[in-house]
Amino acid sequence: MTARRSPLALHAVAALLVAGSLLVTFATGVEERPVALAFGVLVAVGELARPPGGPPLREAAPLGAAGSLAYALVGAHAGHPTHHGVAQVVTVVAAASLLGGVPQLARGEGPVLDHLVRRVLAVGFAAVCFQPLHNRGVFDGWSGPAHTLLLLALLVLTVLCDTVVVAVLARSRTGWPFAPTLRDELRGLPGIGSAVCATGAVMALAVAVVGLWALPVFSVPLLLTQLSLRRHAAVRATYRQTIASLARATEIAGYTPAGHARRVAALSHAVGRDLGLPEPELTVLEYAALMHDIGQLSLVDPVPDGATAGLPVAQQRRIALLGGAVVRQTGADARVAAVVERQADPYPEQPPAARIVRVVNAYEEKARGRGPGGPLAALEELRLGTGREYAPEVVEALAAVLRRTGAQAGVHPPASGPGGASGRVVAGDSWAV
Repeated sequence: MTARRSPLALHAVAALLVAGSLLVTFATGVEERPVALAFGVLVAVGELARPPGGPPLREAAPLGAAGSLAYALVGAHAGHPTHHGVAQVVTVVAAASLLGGVPQLARGEGPVLDHLVRRVLAVGFAAVCFQPLHNRGVFDGWSGPAHTLLLLALLVLTVLCDTVVVAVLARSRTGWPFAPTLRDELRGLPGIGSAVCATGAVMALAVAVVGLWALPVFSVPLLLTQLSLRRHAAVRATYRQTIASLARATEIAGYTPAGHARRVAALSHAVGRDLGLPEPELTVLEYAALMHDIGQLSLVDPVPDGATAGLPVAQQRRIALLGGAVVRQTGADARVAAVVERQADPYPEQPPAARIVRVVNAYEEKARGRGPGGPLAALEELRLGTGREYAPEVVEALAAVLRRTGAQAGVHPPASGPGGASGRVVAGDSWAV
């Protein structure tokens, strides 16, 4: 199945699941309406608390996710068995998630449809695994630790399946390779994934014993966490804008061409993801790529067209060290300054991020102003320089990214990239120049 057909299939399955659930719910009516309303409100509130334009991969609405999964695994209410089935669970969660996503839809922010698809598929999977067996009395003898472990096992399995869905959707939307994207999502599961699983299990167990009053009590910690994540996302966005503005200083001063730093940052992020760098290293890579030329501000005579790749090695290192000193004075992460300082070192001694910045910067400079054949010619020059100046694995990853995005033919890359602090593909920027 191709990357383009995969999300279409997921969207079709989610649409059929929602349509079928709506028909069944309208035909049979809503069971335990207070329970359905309470969980629906909880899910909607969790979705409304999402940060604007939230990240496309990480769970942006953990309270909504925990509430949805808890409703799918609720088997009793205040000591009385519940009888809502899979169709009602999917209907309530889909309606609440759509209602909570209205503000983002109105602002045109974020991949709302993909978010709704993953929510419906995850909840549908959990409900199918639990509700039919519960309604048949299979779990009647399960209590205490056994029931708790059952819910946790189902939640963990659901979150793992959801991770695969996220990776497929991201592969289609951004063009990122599937395997590195899946690895990056799996690395993030012990964080927000564990919080969602634990809260979902606690909610389901608490509602079964004490009733709906347990929902506001046990949702407050995760809601506060979600609001903190929202503030953190805003701070990271502001920080990145500050870094991007600082990086433009070389363009404003006439040392480098307009958009050079953004193009290098976008392409470096894509190459880093192709090489399987984890999210924290991708963030460092992006910031270092944005500021890789900042050392040119210390030069008395500007380098012609800002092209440092053709300078003598000693001069390249001097500019890199000057740039690292400037970055350190800005208060940026010391790892960013280290990458900027080491971008001119021999590649076997460089950290992966510095290798990537060096290769991508050289490609962008060599392809500039050489006409339609410039990108291919620049890539061949880089390949000839592997073993001496450029890391072979980085050059081949660059070639794979260019081939996948069509940039070698002068095609613009996608105008929307990942959110958060890591790589963004800026609309109108061409990697092929």
